[in-house]
Amino acid sequence: MLPDHAVALDTWSVISLWTAIAVYALAFIAYAVDLARRSEASVRMKDRRAELVAAGGGSALAEEPTGGDPAAPHNPVMARIGTTLTWIAFLLHLAAAVMRGIGAGRVPWSNMYEFAMMGTLLVTGVYLGVLFWKDLRYLGAFMTGLVTVLLGASSMFYVEITPLMDPLKSVWLIIHVFVASLATAFLALGFALSVLQLLQARRERRAVEDESLATKKSLLRTLPSGEALEGLAYRFAIIGFIFWTFTLIAGSIWAQDAWGRYWGFDTKEVWTFIIWVLYAGYIHARATRGWQGTRSAWLSIVGFVAVLFNFTIVNMFFEGLHAYSGLE
Repeated sequence: MLPDHAVALDTWSVISLWTAIAVYALAFIAYAVDLARRSEASVRMKDRRAELVAAGGGSALAEEPTGGDPAAPHNPVMARIGTTLTWIAFLLHLAAAVMRGIGAGRVPWSNMYEFAMMGTLLVTGVYLGVLFWKDLRYLGAFMTGLVTVLLGASSMFYVEITPLMDPLKSVWLIIHVFVASLATAFLALGFALSVLQLLQARRERRAVEDESLATKKSLLRTLPSGEALEGLAYRFAIIGFIFWTFTLIAGSIWAQDAWGRYWGFDTKEVWTFIIWVLYAGYIHARATRGWQGTRSAWLSIVGFVAVLFNFTIVNMFFEGLHAYSGLE
């Protein structure tokens, strides 16, 4: 039976987490409004170019930018509100994880509920950290929406604090799972950028084929080009791949300590390796085989879908030595 302080901390952890979910949902709404305003700004930008041309400003001003115009004149106040709300949600989310960990007396990622809590925390943390380097607030609706859905779904996996199973009583639990979560966070950013890349590339192709489409309202016109989005996705995929490679190596070392073998074709091990192969193929194909554009975007998307499959379906429905979902 859990001590009273552990029960109390777990209760407050749940309250803090659900409050964070509510604030993430508000951040999603703010970011979505910002995207709508970007769409309106794209029309104003086109109208202003037309006015300049009519006034003798030169036909070049009326040309559609090759890949959108991220500096389109719109008021980003809702994006700033969305980012502020995301920071508040992140701090509440962090408090929930810390209280769960203190209550359990261990790191809070030994079952699916805790891993979902920690994994989405790192997804948000990486997104907010990247904002100090590059303005990716146009991904805010996607990232906060994804975190809101995943955290809401994690309530189905809630389990009370339980002692660690013997194989999990290792320093590799801290290293292996944390690095896997960090890899997932970077791959999630790459996935979001790849989805936008596909949409942007489609808009660019249609604008070339039909010039009348260039005047239509579209938030994509205010975003970077498909090529620029692809470059960003590729960078994040490389970082995620490096962390995923370490995850695979650390897992093998941990398997040797826990079960006396480095590799045993356990379902979880096989899927971790499949994901590594998918991303290795994506990076290799894009770097050496010229697989750019739509094909590279789909490879990135398939890779992240495999990551989600590994952390959900494999954990819940496949038996194996890695059956630590906490579900009965």
